[in-house]
Amino acid sequence: MSLAPAPALRDIVRSLGRVVVAYSGGVDSATLLAVAHQELKEDVLAVTGRSPSLAHGELEAAAALAALIGARHETIVTREFDDPRYRRNERDRCYHCKDELFSRLGALARERGYDAVVDGFNADDGNSPLDVRPGHAAGLRHGVRSPLAEAGMGKDDIRALARELKLAVWDKPATPCLSSRVPYGTAIETDDLRRIDLAERYLRALGFSVVRVRHFGTTARIEVPRERLDELSARQPDIERALRAVGYAQVMIDPRGYRTGSLNAV
Repeated sequence: MSLAPAPALRDIVRSLGRVVVAYSGGVDSATLLAVAHQELKEDVLAVTGRSPSLAHGELEAAAALAALIGARHETIVTREFDDPRYRRNERDRCYHCKDELFSRLGALARERGYDAVVDGFNADDGNSPLDVRPGHAAGLRHGVRSPLAEAGMGKDDIRALARELKLAVWDKPATPCLSSRVPYGTAIETDDLRRIDLAERYLRALGFSVVRVRHFGTTARIEVPRERLDELSARQPDIERALRAVGYAQVMIDPRGYRTGSLNAV
């Protein structure tokens, strides 16, 4: 894999001055943070938003990785759950979530004298018909910069650079917020997110590192990569017992396998 876009990324980062990185701990924001720290040193602050939609363990993992990178890291409590537009869970849900996050990060940047807020949006994001990114519109509204996309870096470029930088998350599966498991039009409830989180943690403990539990009331629809469907089906009785314990009456295995943004087709 060519790392040709990486010099362009470094040039863009250096031009930004002091930056706040919207940092989730995933491969995109972690790679951006690592490069920003190399180029800007103490003029970088990573900030992670904390809310009920964050999966268990993600905040701790993000903090540990930021420490390994050597970057300063803080958390803020975001209050998208106080916004009825977010809780209604219509197709613009992510816009309201990111609007809250970027509003808070912008205020922090201004108060502390940072020049820009940056995020991990990349050149591949939004290119699939199912990969809808209303949150990016919120970023644009708040003047958030996306250096990875500006440098023309797609997911393969980012993973290759992350591996070169020896970031443990270079091959980490995407871990979007728990609310993304709930079909549009179904209100977001914190108890449902807890149930989704427990179900996915159980399935990951079984070895299914790439997994989604799509939440349809008392029905859980499980997605794993197609090549692992037989393995999942063989364990369905045990999985049904475990998921009933967290509140699901019915468990379905999606025969189409894992698909990014599959609920956008529902």
